Amino acid sequence: MKVKDFTSALEEIAPLNYAEGFDNVGLLVGDYNDEVTKVLVCLDTTPEVVDEAIKEGANLIISFHPIVFSGLKKLNGKTYVERAVIKAIKYGINIYATHTALDNSFDGVNRGIVNQLGLINAKVLIPKNDILKQLVTYVPTEAAEKLKLALYEAGAGKIGNYDSCGFLVEGKGNFRPLEGANPTIGKVGDLEEVAETRIEIIVPQHCEGKILNALFANHPYEEVAYSLINLVNKNQYIGLGMIGELETEMDEKSFITYLKDKMNTPIVRHSRLLDKPIKKIAVLGGSGAFAIKNALAAGADAYITSDLKYHEFFSAEDQIVLMDVGHYESEQFTINLISSYLKEKFSNFVIFNSGIITNPVNYS
Repeated sequence: MKVKDFTSALEEIAPLNYAEGFDNVGLLVGDYNDEVTKVLVCLDTTPEVVDEAIKEGANLIISFHPIVFSGLKKLNGKTYVERAVIKAIKYGINIYATHTALDNSFDGVNRGIVNQLGLINAKVLIPKNDILKQLVTYVPTEAAEKLKLALYEAGAGKIGNYDSCGFLVEGKGNFRPLEGANPTIGKVGDLEEVAETRIEIIVPQHCEGKILNALFANHPYEEVAYSLINLVNKNQYIGLGMIGELETEMDEKSFITYLKDKMNTPIVRHSRLLDKPIKKIAVLGGSGAFAIKNALAAGADAYITSDLKYHEFFSAEDQIVLMDVGHYESEQFTINLISSYLKEKFSNFVIFNSGIITNPVNYS
């Protein structure tokens, strides 16, 4: 198995174009065509994790956080980032990061928190937009079924829990082949009128290349007429954070105790308690202060995230309880999420979790 086999599998649930613009995801160190010995899954690729990979004979590290986040101008080992990269290159270890691509996945980081807390009726808190397109094409009616099925097979027409979604309407098309044309239907110089079918279908951006290849390979015309239109529609199944409900509401103090236990954290920093029951809960793994307004707008009783600053707690406005469980703690279940998914895909391959706790924050 090659590096690209594992990364392509992971990108089925976390395509790289899901990532936020500021992020640095994908293969950060190495070669997609390298043969893989073992796979190590971790939250952070520290020098100690690279040592662990070397010791265990793993040459592919799949990390949640990218070890290279901004540009490296030098590689002389002065920082832990440089030391990790230098060591990985020296020992032929590939490093791949998924980060906000997995954050935005419906089956990603925040789904892990939702499952850990036992929330029901979960949906995306901040649906992502500008990642869908619409393909419109015209094809002779007798060829429409074959083309439609080929487009579906390539990934077009998938919306949430539905696939093969498209719209077809029959009409008449006109064209005149000019000198040099090699028309499938008609003759050069003659105006033709053909019974055609208009196909309209959603194109997820990460499948665009594959879908267009299918269009050209299965369309009978020499010159394929099509439009690819950017959509501003929000995708309800892709985006940051999630919101769900407890099966049974809790009082605030009981919920904080429950939260500590489920998130395996010794402390929860929170805004003022409101003496109201907790039922509807918004979550966002990692630094989530920017989404306080979204949790409020969604009517959440509590918002669970991390890295909240002093003044950000005032944003609760006595309408919601903000709960900071810690950055590492909010993302710790991501390791099992990634490794479990890959083990299902590659059941006969050695895939293991790092045994190193990379949390830089300590509690005394």
